[in-house]
Amino acid sequence: MRKRALVTGVTGQDGSYLAEFLLTQGYEVIGMVRRTSTLNFERIHAIQDQITIVPGDLLDEASLIAVLREHQPDEVYNLAAQSFVQSSFGQPVLTGETTALGVTRLLDAIRMTKPDIRFYQASSSEMFGKVQEVPQTERTPLYPRSPYGVAKVYGHWITINYRESYDLHASSGILFNHESPRRGLEFVTRKVTHGVARIKHGLAQTLALGNLDAQRDWGYAADYVEAMWLMLQQDEPSDFVVATGETHSVRELCEVAFAAAGLNMEDHVVIDERFLRPAEVDLLVGDPSRAEQVLGWRRKVDFEGLVAMMVESDLADVAAQKR
Repeated sequence: MRKRALVTGVTGQDGSYLAEFLLTQGYEVIGMVRRTSTLNFERIHAIQDQITIVPGDLLDEASLIAVLREHQPDEVYNLAAQSFVQSSFGQPVLTGETTALGVTRLLDAIRMTKPDIRFYQASSSEMFGKVQEVPQTERTPLYPRSPYGVAKVYGHWITINYRESYDLHASSGILFNHESPRRGLEFVTRKVTHGVARIKHGLAQTLALGNLDAQRDWGYAADYVEAMWLMLQQDEPSDFVVATGETHSVRELCEVAFAAAGLNMEDHVVIDERFLRPAEVDLLVGDPSRAEQVLGWRRKVDFEGLVAMMVESDLADVAAQKR
């Protein structure tokens, strides 16, 4: 009997990689999308005919119950959210409704319809915010510095609460920044690699960025979705930090990206104060040792390899658009 997995946010970066991975594991994959006027299936184009797309919305619990009742999944991966930190300052209530309360609606729907489902919640390193210790582990106190981070803390704790209150197999992955050629253009890694490609192809001269000293723990999204799956294969649910254990500054990101295209960042990067956050998160670096020991998880792509992969992809994309 094939296992069946429901993936919310299936059209996003992580959702697309997870759906691909689950298909390789022999799963039947149900991808949940919101009904909107502009659906973007670009990231799952290659596998769209192999998965079942269903409508559902984290703002509407009735739609979640309907999806669970109809498709009876064995596993649910909640990757849907308002996921851009900068936008959360401009849309704090919407961020709370989707990224925080949406988790509750989904957990409650599981509790009422099929409590033996194994549930994965996408927690975030942004929950650590103003970090209380370096590196961050599963036990590090949380101090979020954005409405997004605050909403993720709620989603994280409500997952623990439902696990302990209703004996659900509910786990959270505290994922540090994970990138790929499928990352949205609003995220700094992709903004940099796409900007590099535009400059290389003569379509721009400069790249405007905010805080070059902010440091992040950047990994490859396709590596990280495997950790999500491993969590739901454990006998007992738990929470895990998924990270590389290395930190790199935005400045380093720029240096590596421009060098990959044979350019010098000093000639092109300019600072624009519009891109500075009201409350900055300066240093995020995770300790993945528990995920490595318990799950047997290892990252495969390093920082330089990741940036080079993204630059190469964007160079090809921009070249194709120029034709």
